[in-house]
Amino acid sequence: MKKFALVLSFLFATVFYAQQPYVLLVSYDAFRWDYLDRGITPNMEKFAEEGVRALSLEPVFPSKTFPNHLSIITGLYAENHGIISNDFINTVTLEHYKITNAKEVRNRKWYLGEPFWVTAKRNGIKTASFFWPSSTVTDSSYSPDIYKLFNDSIKFEARVDSVVSWLQLPYEKRPHFITLYFCLTDTYGHRFGPNSDSINFAISRMDEITKYMEDKLRKANMYDSVNIIILSDHGMTEIYKDKIINIEKILTGYDVQYSNAGPLMMIKPKKEETEKVYSILKENENHFKVYKRAEVPEYYHFSKNPFIYPLVLIADLGWSLVNERSKTIFLSDTVDNKGNHGYDNHILDMHGFFIARGPAFKKGYKTGTLLNIDIYPLLCKIFNIFPVSKIDGEAERIEFILK
Repeated sequence: MKKFALVLSFLFATVFYAQQPYVLLVSYDAFRWDYLDRGITPNMEKFAEEGVRALSLEPVFPSKTFPNHLSIITGLYAENHGIISNDFINTVTLEHYKITNAKEVRNRKWYLGEPFWVTAKRNGIKTASFFWPSSTVTDSSYSPDIYKLFNDSIKFEARVDSVVSWLQLPYEKRPHFITLYFCLTDTYGHRFGPNSDSINFAISRMDEITKYMEDKLRKANMYDSVNIIILSDHGMTEIYKDKIINIEKILTGYDVQYSNAGPLMMIKPKKEETEKVYSILKENENHFKVYKRAEVPEYYHFSKNPFIYPLVLIADLGWSLVNERSKTIFLSDTVDNKGNHGYDNHILDMHGFFIARGPAFKKGYKTGTLLNIDIYPLLCKIFNIFPVSKIDGEAERIEFILK
């Protein structure tokens, strides 16, 4: 009788997990929407022909790495999921969130949204992550079942090998939703710019990894079972040393706190000087826009979070906002710094890409621009589970790419 119960339990687990789809969500950081049109990505182009390709993937504002990876995985704008930039201050406690600070990155208190892996786990779906912002939070109720601490020295092929090995675990331990991340195109885009030979090398390298991933899945007899979504968090644009605006120089004599530099700058004057500082910036508004937090245009969705400073400055494409401390980074002759992102998310240079193939997706289907906040409800559709109630993403804007 005991043996029969064990067999029955095994059969139930086999059927339950076999019915769940598989999704591998892959991010090529800062892989701009038009990189696929350079004639150097034959494997990715073939992949897209077998499934779905969007014209572009629109990020949220600011078009930076952590805010957008969180938006992809939670379906929320940055103002709502809490990670308003790669670097910001809690205006109440003065604690500092910075993507290079592993302790804070792993602290649950910063994250307001529910990532898809939490939604999936609540529905009995095993999850895993080989890198993704917020995936390494120390609170096990918030993190995937399996995750890796970020270590960019791990070879790209080794990352793929690990993911494929997870897909070969016994049914009861096997993750059905997995994230995978590579930052090469972001690194080379920043250093050398999006129109360089070096970025073309990085693009080609990602194309090689796409082929390697497909081959490994085929060898594991999983290629036709896995829905693979490959996308990027944002794009990249050229920046120039003669397009730098020193905001601190404009505000000489005023005691101002600065947060961020480049495409976006947030500043916090003394309360009694806020109106005066705003007026000065408004008078000097040239190649940038300044807004009071409550008056940031609604299309940016960047005003409701309390950690956003009272004044928000947004540079024109290719221009950089600096203060005395940050200007050396943008003016350095010893550090390559020829590309950046974080600008108006509606500008095409800031858009990423989206391709997908697998049993859930249409074949040979091309569509227009998609919004990255709609990825979370798309994942819920694929797994046939209910999304968390309050999100900004809408399945209706994206579900047409499914069969």
